[in-house]
Amino acid sequence: MGKIKQLGIAEHGGFDMRIGAKTVLEGVNLGDSIAVNGTFLTVTEFDTQMSEFMVGLSPETLRKTSLVELEPGSVVNLERAVQPMSRMGGHFVQGHVDGTGEIVAKEPEGDSLWVKVKAGKDLLRYIVPKGFIAVDGTSLTVVDVFDEEECFNFMLVAYTQQNVVIPSKKVGQKVNLEVDILGKYVERLLSSGFVDSIKSS
Repeated sequence: MGKIKQLGIAEHGGFDMRIGAKTVLEGVNLGDSIAVNGTFLTVTEFDTQMSEFMVGLSPETLRKTSLVELEPGSVVNLERAVQPMSRMGGHFVQGHVDGTGEIVAKEPEGDSLWVKVKAGKDLLRYIVPKGFIAVDGTSLTVVDVFDEEECFNFMLVAYTQQNVVIPSKKVGQKVNLEVDILGKYVERLLSSGFVDSIKSS
């Protein structure tokens, strides 16, 4: 995880964010991508001695993500892009946020934590029980989907709680959501008539 050091309007009309971090800067280069709360952003400056780097945010990124709510001192999830030889321990998270959700409930059970998130219908149609979803960049397994409430929930074990930013967020705060890309591909194929064309050939 990292901590926001500075936010400000960039000279080019965008928005700059300076983040303090160490581990993600190992071997970093200008132009590399680092996911900030699940949003892949391009490194525009970095200083390994100061343990900090800067990224630029476009107006579209600010509209689509919860990054607009960050302020100096906010803690964020940070992740480098996966390398081809890396072991895959979750699902494919692209760092392209589909939209935001709102935390509507948090409830402990033993040393685990239930979290319930409200998402719009446009995203909820891709979310299924026991399916994958990325919440602020963390690959998680959906437990239940509540269609009438437009909500879904998941559980965080103790280890995950200590290593991601979600538990520190309060009810009412936004989280970035990235649905499983496979669901979007399937929907696209079905709506394009591709399956029907195969059947008729």
